[in-house]
Amino acid sequence: QVQLVESGGGVVQAGGSLRLSCAASGRTSIRYTLYWFRQAPGKEREFVASMSWSGGVTNYADSVKGRFTISRDNAQNTGYLQMSSLKFEDTAVYYCYTKILGSDYWGKGTLVTVSS
Repeated sequence: QVQLVESGGGVVQAGGSLRLSCAASGRTSIRYTLYWFRQAPGKEREFVASMSWSGGVTNYADSVKGRFTISRDNAQNTGYLQMSSLKFEDTAVYYCYTKILGSDYWGKGTLVTVSS
């Protein structure tokens, strides 16, 4: 079992920045890829970014490339999503996710609201 808890969401003006955190607990000794997803009101949940255990492989959705940066501190079992140059369309609930031994683990999400 792995538990994921997101934090760091809030209200920010367009053009501003926020850093989200994802604290993992439980079977964190297993090497896992960390993902961030988001779900805007009335829309499907979508992939935002991912990072391998070592940090050597990262992927980003085209919509956030150059603005968002994913990182992780394995010693602290914490992942991060640094978001800059935020746009109104980045407003969403942001979730961290991982898959370990065939099981999906989602956090409960943190709300990011970008005001125009």
